[in-house]
Amino acid sequence: MAVVDSLIEFPCDFPLKIMGANAPDFAQAIAAVVVVHAPDFDVASIEMRPSRAGNYLSLTCTVRATSQAQLDALYRALTAHPMVKVVL
Repeated sequence: MAVVDSLIEFPCDFPLKIMGANAPDFAQAIAAVVVVHAPDFDVASIEMRPSRAGNYLSLTCTVRATSQAQLDALYRALTAHPMVKVVL
């Protein structure tokens, strides 16, 4: 039986949902992290949704993923960021 490294076929558009406190510079900070790992990411494409009470902000960043290693590194960088609460 063949071993499959990833169920995702690359390259592909891959949405990441990043949640954190609704701080004025949250989107810019996250965009800076994403661009390091996906240089062709269009920061203008970030979708922002505040929580009902407005305390948290959810960002959806759709990157053009080229490998599982790229996604893993991006996920690690985002989850290590002090402003990030959750990455899906």
